[in-house]
Amino acid sequence: MSEATTRPVIVLGYVPGALGDAALAAAVDECARRDAKLLVINSTRADRTVDVHYAFGPDMERLRTYLEAGGVEHEIRQFTSDQLASDDVLEAAEKADAELIVIGVRRRSPVGKMLMGSDAQRILLQAECNVLTVKA
Repeated sequence: MSEATTRPVIVLGYVPGALGDAALAAAVDECARRDAKLLVINSTRADRTVDVHYAFGPDMERLRTYLEAGGVEHEIRQFTSDQLASDDVLEAAEKADAELIVIGVRRRSPVGKMLMGSDAQRILLQAECNVLTVKA
């Protein structure tokens, strides 16, 4: 069996900004600790014209630079989707047989969660593997 098939995979649900940076740092630490590969997911729904959680040029360059400097074996998947970002992360984790999902979380009121939903909550409740949540 090759090394590529035996190393664990960690999935990072990445968003640009302080929240994403905190989750990225935690994911890189976990990769080093577990000798794991990192799969970074950054997606947006195709019907959105503007999404602050979708990384653009400078954000993607900073992400790549950080990962390369950290020496982490990684793959970055950035795409538009017909699904919610949480579903994209869950699907990627399932297909990769991920050991861990890392996501950033922010505080929201119960009413805010009820009205707008919560990608983090969906991931926490539906993931088949462990989930590490990180605050900025």
